[in-house]
Amino acid sequence: MNTLRRWMKSLFPAPRTPLRWVNGIGITLAVALYLVGMCLLQRNHVMQFLRPWAFTLTPLAVWVWWMHRNGYHGLAQGRANAAIVVRLLLLGLFLALLAEPRSVRSTDRLSVVFALDSSDSIGRDASEKGAEYIAKVVSQKPAEDEAGLVTFAANAAVELPPRESFPLEGGSIILNSRISPDATNIEQSLSLAAAMLPEDTRGRIVLISDGAETAGNLKPVLDNLKSRGISVDVKPITYSYDKEVWIERLELPQRIQLNERYDASVVVSSLQAGKGKLKLTENGQLIADVPIEYKQGKNRYDLPMELKTPGYLEYQATIEIADDPAHPGVKQDFLVQNNRADGYLYIEGKGKVLLVTDPSGTEDEWQALRQSLARAEREVEVMPALNVPRDALSLLPYDCIILCNVERFSLDEAQMQAMHDAVFNEGTGFLMVGGARSFGPGGYHKTVIEDALPVSMDVTNKKVLPKGALAIILHTCEFPEGNTWAKRITKEAIKVLSARDEIGVIDYEGGEQWVVKLSDVGDYEAMATKINAAEPGDMPAFAPTMQLGFDALKKSDAASKHMIIISDGDPAPPPGPLLKAFVDEGITISTVSIFPHGGQEVKLMREIADITHGRYYFPDDPNKLPTIFFKEARTLKRNMVFKGDVTVEQGFASPVLRGIDAIPHLNGYVLTSLKESGLPENILFTRPEGDGDIDDPILSVWRYGLGTTAAYTADFASFLGPKWVNWEKFDPFIKQLMIRISRVRQPGHLRMWAYSTGAEGVVMAEDFHPEEMFLDVAARISGPNDRREMVSLKQVAPRRYQAEFPQWGAGRYQVTLIGKAGQREDRATGGFIVSYSPEYLKFTSNWNILRQIQEETGGQMLDADTDTQTPEVASQQIFNRRQTKTTSQPDFDWFLIALCCLIPLDVGIRRIQLDWKMILASLGFGKVQATTATMGTLLARKQEVSSQLKGQRPPARPSPGSPSESPAFLNKASPAPDRTSAPASSRPKPTAPKQPIEDTSTTSRLLDLKRKRQQDGEK
Repeated sequence: MNTLRRWMKSLFPAPRTPLRWVNGIGITLAVALYLVGMCLLQRNHVMQFLRPWAFTLTPLAVWVWWMHRNGYHGLAQGRANAAIVVRLLLLGLFLALLAEPRSVRSTDRLSVVFALDSSDSIGRDASEKGAEYIAKVVSQKPAEDEAGLVTFAANAAVELPPRESFPLEGGSIILNSRISPDATNIEQSLSLAAAMLPEDTRGRIVLISDGAETAGNLKPVLDNLKSRGISVDVKPITYSYDKEVWIERLELPQRIQLNERYDASVVVSSLQAGKGKLKLTENGQLIADVPIEYKQGKNRYDLPMELKTPGYLEYQATIEIADDPAHPGVKQDFLVQNNRADGYLYIEGKGKVLLVTDPSGTEDEWQALRQSLARAEREVEVMPALNVPRDALSLLPYDCIILCNVERFSLDEAQMQAMHDAVFNEGTGFLMVGGARSFGPGGYHKTVIEDALPVSMDVTNKKVLPKGALAIILHTCEFPEGNTWAKRITKEAIKVLSARDEIGVIDYEGGEQWVVKLSDVGDYEAMATKINAAEPGDMPAFAPTMQLGFDALKKSDAASKHMIIISDGDPAPPPGPLLKAFVDEGITISTVSIFPHGGQEVKLMREIADITHGRYYFPDDPNKLPTIFFKEARTLKRNMVFKGDVTVEQGFASPVLRGIDAIPHLNGYVLTSLKESGLPENILFTRPEGDGDIDDPILSVWRYGLGTTAAYTADFASFLGPKWVNWEKFDPFIKQLMIRISRVRQPGHLRMWAYSTGAEGVVMAEDFHPEEMFLDVAARISGPNDRREMVSLKQVAPRRYQAEFPQWGAGRYQVTLIGKAGQREDRATGGFIVSYSPEYLKFTSNWNILRQIQEETGGQMLDADTDTQTPEVASQQIFNRRQTKTTSQPDFDWFLIALCCLIPLDVGIRRIQLDWKMILASLGFGKVQATTATMGTLLARKQEVSSQLKGQRPPARPSPGSPSESPAFLNKASPAPDRTSAPASSRPKPTAPKQPIEDTSTTSRLLDLKRKRQQDGEK
């Protein structure tokens, strides 16, 4: 109990002077004013507090005041008042910070983003009229308001972010964005437009569309717009086709035999009756051409076909519509994109080998290999890389694919993906043959082809390997989607390089800067993140950026140093000494001119490349940029081809080497690294001098998905392997290698059908196993845009399974079916072709979608026909409806700054004594009186004052056994002396003590008192 009492007394000390209600007026008024002020700030929308409950701690101010009044601060009256004011201000600021203050801003400025539909369903004319309407509106918008533009179809692109000045060229809008017109994705357009709207202004979207949505999901984006208070005004594009003909589907037989006649069924639909021609082609060759008369609705036509050879056969049915005889020149059909349908048949025959060659190569590179395959009784089809199929279905007839010294540039992404999928999903074998255009030197680093191979293009295990350094300067902001292209081509260039090479990227964003500092390629994902965040601006001069890149390249220890500059050529030219420094250091520069403004810019870019012994490019299409950057980055990879006498050793015991003992020497090979995961078989290898126990793979094999792939890092020609071509075991080696990696055709009991019903795909499977059993059946579906899905099939009848899935665009859908039951596992492959997008089956505007968007977001339906409107009226419909928008931003910084200023002030007032006379005298406003007092004089004066103070204090009650008395102001148990009970004249005057008293300091007396109280407590 005594402890609690002492604690309460220390927390709430007793008043030193009598306390009256008048003494609390000041603190009560201060607390009230503070709370009222905070409430007024919140109510008048000047400031917002997210946690107003923090102000319930305001009564702490009373405790601060109490402690100040009744404590022993020893301050003069003025300093004491200043100290309590500062302390209360500190408390108020701290409570405001706890309440999370935000400054509130109100504005009626309007930011409008126009979303213009440019899809094929509305037609080019309607899109141009929409652009004219936007130009009419923004020409009369209020000066303080902002306007932006988004165009969309299958995807959306930013034409212009919201800004006060909307540029018009000759009073019209020029659309530069490249979008796919074969679909309408309103969801993506609204999401992009909403993301562009600034948070501090009232936002609005004006949607100009037919509402014929064929992709995306509107519900989530509408909920988001509603929650953000963004309304969508809708200007409908209206149309209705009353004459339209389209082919719904092409039906081909499921089970066929060679040299028998079958029928291909074509389903034609039409809004009106008419005439036309129906054609059927097989692998591009016309096999049927018949005139037809069709009626309104669905029509079915059977066309004869005969299969004479096995393999992959692709069919296409098309219809040509005749003009209306009653109205010559009047179209009976508006959309020609839906006038065809595609399908395919695959008839299994003798497996073939596809030998892919490079267009820039020679026959000597692959002729010996082709002849050996022919002697091994393999049917070989030699095909240039440019003609390789772009879908895995077309590769079904081939048991093995061989890339013979083919450059990655000779193949596009679709071709490489098709080969990858054929190996992984269909079990096709794959072999890459080395050479100067293969593996790493060929640019296959970080591609799907590298994923399929048992070797990596990163040669990280070499002790000594020359590396290259590449610096890229981007000045791409002045051509359509320039920055998007810049990021894409830069990332493609990085992929070509190995992890040991160095890469640096420079742009201009208010000043020259490194987007990626020159360093080892290392982590590609980290570099890609930095590149995606870059926003290159308009560079005024070449010199600063080139100097920045030169300084870094000069310090690099790379053996090969190169710089690429992509620009329109309008920055100021670099000085001659700088170009000479590049030449002296052996740093080459290649330049790429994109949309230059005139002849001088082209001349400047060409001169920079010529002086530094680089290459100059002037592409007429940005789509060629990735190819250029790939070629330039590849110049650093030439050192990955080792040339010299190579001893080949046998490693993994493989049937490929059955009957083979001695292996001929090679004249060189391409450096690669065996992958550590996946258990690759290192069948042949070499151990170069200087690399210790490192084994460089010559021939390695592994299993990848359903297929087997091999990497042979030398060649079968005179460049690296002339001794192998004349080797007596060459034919057995090639034959056994083909047997090891080629697809093995095993009969299964699972049959599959896959077809399209319009918006959905259907996969059906039937089990013909002798024993009936339940199967767990799943389908892996690969479709357009490199998208993949997994679906599970449900049993719909005995031995029959089925599943539906939503299609995601026009193109080829490859289906791999897997059925499992215990130890049994059956596979089947197939697919179907979606000939055209659902976009081309929209024959009228969808007002229901447009009305839903307008109603759910609180927008307005604008006039559909605005051709007769004046620009003023058209603009007023959108910009005259205003609502004040209130936004808030955190104000922590200002409160923290004030807090940081008040804390030193509080400490200074309480702890620092200022001699104002001395300060004024130092400033020239007074004089300092000289004194001759010494330290002894001061000590004597101190003793005199102490004696007087002792004599003035009344004696305190002595404690039992205490040898001395304590001053009254140190003994809290002693009552305060009654100084008003006797007049001042009757008070006894202080007299000196009769006996000498030892003079002790205040600190000593306090310590004695503390010691005595502890002794009392123990008793």
